Amino acid sequence: MSTTTSGTRTPTRTWLTLLPFLAAVTVVATLGGLATGNAGETYRGYDLPAFAPPSWLFGPVWTVLYAMIAVAGWLVWRAVGWRRELNLWAVQLLLNLAWTPLFFGADLLGWALLEIGLLWVAVIATIALFWRVSRPAAWLLVPYLAWVSYASALNAGIWLMN
Repeated sequence: MSTTTSGTRTPTRTWLTLLPFLAAVTVVATLGGLATGNAGETYRGYDLPAFAPPSWLFGPVWTVLYAMIAVAGWLVWRAVGWRRELNLWAVQLLLNLAWTPLFFGADLLGWALLEIGLLWVAVIATIALFWRVSRPAAWLLVPYLAWVSYASALNAGIWLMN
């Protein structure tokens, strides 16, 4: 971290350290988007459970969630640096990335369900580790866990119906 001559952190430089975390989630979102082809069309082509949201909802929800995931990682990094908490944060981000090509790209709905189960466990473990370091960071991941839980049920429903 950069400091001024008096030893206090400069706010601009502190906020600039958020950029790599935002870049990481942006890369995941972009690669996931590239792996889907036409996800909206694919999604609408499935028989969907009654609780399935409209396809337009996914973009705004993921935009907010990815921002929260980035800020959570950044808060933990600011508190303790890069340790096992952030290793797990990176693992859950990679699991997040892996789901999209399985579900939309390869149409492997059962494998995608298994993979999202691993993601769900990784998000819970990340929240637990973050809780010890930064409670705000842990709380920022709770909506993500809720969405992954919902997406898991949706994945299961689509798999069973198709």
